[in-house]
Amino acid sequence: MKMKKRYQQAYRMILVLTVMAAAVILAGCRSHKAEEAIATLPETSAPPEATKVQLTTAAPPETEPETEPEETEPEERIEVDGKIKSYLTGEMIDVAKANRRPLAIMMSNDKEAMPNYGINRAGVVYEAPVEGSMNRYMAIIEDYDDLERIGSVRSCRTYYVYFAKEFDAIYAHFGQSTFAKPYLKYVDNINGIEGKGGSAFFRSKDRKSPHNAYASFDGIQKAIQALGYSQEYSDSYQGHYQFARNGEQIELENSLDAYTVYPGYAYNKPYFQYNEEDGLYYRYQYGGPHNGDEGQIAVKNIIFQYCPAGYYATTQYRNIDVHNPSYGYYITNGRAIPLSWKKDGDLGVTHYYNMENEEITLNQGKTWVCIIPTADFSKTEIHGKQ
Repeated sequence: MKMKKRYQQAYRMILVLTVMAAAVILAGCRSHKAEEAIATLPETSAPPEATKVQLTTAAPPETEPETEPEETEPEERIEVDGKIKSYLTGEMIDVAKANRRPLAIMMSNDKEAMPNYGINRAGVVYEAPVEGSMNRYMAIIEDYDDLERIGSVRSCRTYYVYFAKEFDAIYAHFGQSTFAKPYLKYVDNINGIEGKGGSAFFRSKDRKSPHNAYASFDGIQKAIQALGYSQEYSDSYQGHYQFARNGEQIELENSLDAYTVYPGYAYNKPYFQYNEEDGLYYRYQYGGPHNGDEGQIAVKNIIFQYCPAGYYATTQYRNIDVHNPSYGYYITNGRAIPLSWKKDGDLGVTHYYNMENEEITLNQGKTWVCIIPTADFSKTEIHGKQ
């Protein structure tokens, strides 16, 4: 009953977003206002409680859903000519790569560390604040066999452990915050400064510390063997996202124009620009294209996932609640819809639902997930076609 009540609170938030969205269609751009800041969350070993955000733009309708979100069985994965659907992108790839647990690796977002090596190969990228206004990435990669340089690699934060666990990934990081250390027991991890994980990493000579720690495929494989981790998915793992079937495209109905979208991060000021020719969103930050070592980053799907967030004690380390249900947006093919999300227990998968209370289906391709503090809701912008 408690979980249902929290879900209904999140759903009411979605109804508010829908009212706000109607004004956006007329204005051609999107601007949110949230006046109540998120209180500082206490340091705790359990997930922090959700903090309600007061939206002043419109009052929620009186009605609310009485049913739980519908659960949909994932599409069966069937091998065809040596290929099978990727758990990360939904695309058909070589069986050996698709059935091997992916690498979830921390990457720097400091300007001095650019370009990001290996990030173009990621099927899924998580971006979230780490301390103050600084962000960091976790790139989840299954096609990395020929990569001799991945990174630069940075340290772990608590919530990234949960993200890696959701994909049954092997998690690589170069150290961790004090607050994250107790959580690493929940995931197979390769630590660059402790234990047997050091063989995965090396220091380059073209960057200064701390921006010069990198991994490689060979190094990761050596560390996996030394640590005794299995590279086969758990028997209970059924994937994370639901994807469109081969040859199909998801076109969002009752949606917003979404050609340029800003998650609102203050430090790197990123945004995504939709390209009608190939149907992808190209990423920009620091005033120019965001390039990996294989060119500008482009993705098919974007998820804005709003989470209550505070700080640990008196530090600048962010404490982000990725457990209790909240709201967000799904963006693809130049359109956006509001969504609600909830997690299958502490270590389970996060599911995203549309206004009809149905789990959303993603278009096949790469996905970028922006974890955004609810207190920064007003900084988010979704603009229509100019």
